[in-house]
Amino acid sequence: MHLEQVRQAYAAVADLYIELFGTSQQSHVDDLAFIGRHLSGRPGTVLDVGCGPGHLTAHLRSLGADAVGIDLVPEFIAHAVASHPTGIYRLGSMDTLDVADHSVAGILAWYSLIHRPPHELDGILAEFRRTMSPAGTLVIGFFDGDEIDAFDHKVVTAYRWPADVLSNRLARAGFTEVERLQRPGDDTQRAQAAIAARLSI
Repeated sequence: MHLEQVRQAYAAVADLYIELFGTSQQSHVDDLAFIGRHLSGRPGTVLDVGCGPGHLTAHLRSLGADAVGIDLVPEFIAHAVASHPTGIYRLGSMDTLDVADHSVAGILAWYSLIHRPPHELDGILAEFRRTMSPAGTLVIGFFDGDEIDAFDHKVVTAYRWPADVLSNRLARAGFTEVERLQRPGDDTQRAQAAIAARLSI
């Protein structure tokens, strides 16, 4: 039921979300560089899970990555297909990715885990691990904080994670952090962070 609530909440504001965040030009340049550094130039498919309007999938494709966007929200997938007709976008869930074991080179989960309760994270990371080829790379963007806690996100309840705690959860799931990006909050935005982690062999 929780996933259905998230889907419905984003479907209700899809047009506004696309207007605010629907192009890579609306992303922070440091974020784009971080994503590109870890997920472009890799042989094999890169999944953008929770791809939203498809802008980061398209950005990765512009860098030469074989990127595929996956999202729960039909409105986002329809927009992505219309806006980026050479890309591949599919309806789907990160809980059960419709790909073979050890078949993808990387996964981007850019603020797409923020609505998942902490107790669900290990199962999702296990699914990511199942799909990844040896030494595959996972890049996660998330809201940073001093402790794991829920807050009233503008769309639907979301969670902050201390970067060290999330890194430890990744390690427990078989991923080794290779780089971290953190940006403090200010009067206009919350503290943000990203972690790139390599699948441990």
